[in-house]
Amino acid sequence: MVDDIYIVGVGMTRFGKFLERPVKSLVREAVDGALADAGAVVPDIGAAFYSNTTQAIMDGQHLIRGQIALRPLGFAEIPIVNVENACASGSTAFWQAVTHLKAGLTDVVLAVGVEKMYDADRTKSSAVFNGGWDVHESDGVVRSLSVIGEGMQPPPDRAAGIRSPFMELYASLARGHMKRFGTTEHQIAAVAAKNHRHSTMNPLSQFQTDMSVEEVLAGKMICWPLTLPMCSPISDGAAAAVLCSKEGLKRFPGARPVKVLASVLASGSTRDWADMDRHMCRIAALKAYEQAGVGPRDMSVAEVHDASAFAELIQTENLGFCEIGQGGWIAERGETALGGRIPVNPSGGLESKGHPIGATGLAQIHELAVQLRGTAGARQVPGARFAIAENGGGFIGVEEAAAVITILAA
Repeated sequence: MVDDIYIVGVGMTRFGKFLERPVKSLVREAVDGALADAGAVVPDIGAAFYSNTTQAIMDGQHLIRGQIALRPLGFAEIPIVNVENACASGSTAFWQAVTHLKAGLTDVVLAVGVEKMYDADRTKSSAVFNGGWDVHESDGVVRSLSVIGEGMQPPPDRAAGIRSPFMELYASLARGHMKRFGTTEHQIAAVAAKNHRHSTMNPLSQFQTDMSVEEVLAGKMICWPLTLPMCSPISDGAAAAVLCSKEGLKRFPGARPVKVLASVLASGSTRDWADMDRHMCRIAALKAYEQAGVGPRDMSVAEVHDASAFAELIQTENLGFCEIGQGGWIAERGETALGGRIPVNPSGGLESKGHPIGATGLAQIHELAVQLRGTAGARQVPGARFAIAENGGGFIGVEEAAAVITILAA
């Protein structure tokens, strides 16, 4: 078993709306960037893991998406694995790359994620999310979650909203948290405002407009307590990473390696919503900390899956940055902002950087790699030594269907 795994190259496109750019163009930009960053060439790569979730719906490309997208770059003959694991697909490709290296099957691998979610036919974009839960039990899922925040009624002027099934799930969980712990709309808005501010320092972010808490609260209502600026958009974009073993590292003398201390993939469980100590992301984080030999207090920076602002709030609790129930409090106090105790989503997060599903987890890796190298520019966390990412996707029971926790070190 190979123990030491390194990231030697990262690449990423800007996230946004690129109707004129095909998938292959986005893949080329991200992969070329990662290879150049590592000082690698295509023949160096012994296997590739390709993350994508939408192209079967968007353009009819089923079954061999990775082989099709990577062939123009010269990738042939090597193992190419297609990865689909809901919004956790990118980090699952990363996990598979790490596992492949640990098994000693090769010494250099590529993980790449891409998504084209915008289309002139808007029904395609909305159809992407229809399979993120048990399609045979969707009504039951909605009913079971609606009782979590029972009794938490929106103010009269906050009731109307735009239908978004996944945001309705997050809103139900948010109302339950508000009911149990006293979390407020203002605290959830503080998360979003912080991320929109961070995004102004990230040239690859889809949105780069600073927003105050008041402006976030005044945004178009989606489902109380979530307004539009608290929710991630759909996005086009790609991200990639080149990883290697300690033996493979000898081939890249000019690289700036980042060490992979832990990569843990987990699936959702059957639990009562109130049993938050058994949240699958919390359990996975504990496993990752044990694997890495570090703890929450050692972390310099984090990237978490803020598909909604409330999702970031709950994940800061799961990662051990505060007690359960206190996620809103630490956000409101500025502890998760740049300059705070534990900066979370300096990239701008999904809410502002964007969320091209298959690329999202690898975009988190990109951000943490540049942070640990000290090359993040205006959003740099000073002296960053350890970093953690949480990337979740889908929905089962009362939590994510899949999630990956990754811990990296400078």
